[in-house]
Amino acid sequence: MTVRPAGPADTAAVAALEARNLGVDAWSYGLVEAGLSGDVPTVSYLVATRADGEVVGHAVVSLVDVAELQRISVLPEHRRSGLATALLDAVVGLAREAGCDRVLLEVREDNDGARAFYARHGFVDLARRKRYYADGATAVVCELALEG
Repeated sequence: MTVRPAGPADTAAVAALEARNLGVDAWSYGLVEAGLSGDVPTVSYLVATRADGEVVGHAVVSLVDVAELQRISVLPEHRRSGLATALLDAVVGLAREAGCDRVLLEVREDNDGARAFYARHGFVDLARRKRYYADGATAVVCELALEG
């Protein structure tokens, strides 16, 4: 598996990952297309691909003075294989290169697996955002401090 920057040619695959993995919270094809075509200059997309080039995971990060991990998603049949860690490591690398001092993210309060994953990678809980998701679920805001 390889993690690489995503481009416009990855739009269909990333939009399909969004729909399959994120349900009602998935971004539309048009939003994904705008991000991958460079219409949103602060946003970077990464994809995880198999040896045959199939996209099996993706991550989206906004890089300004703080990095905000907006998405990380891996197809169910490729989970627990280290892909999410590889994507997260690549996001942290981009954040460091951009001079960010921390990475922020929101994760569903009821997603114990994701919350444990982020905790294992050094993220700490900062706050809660009630009714953050389309279905009314609460988000936990988490932070990873980056050392200079």
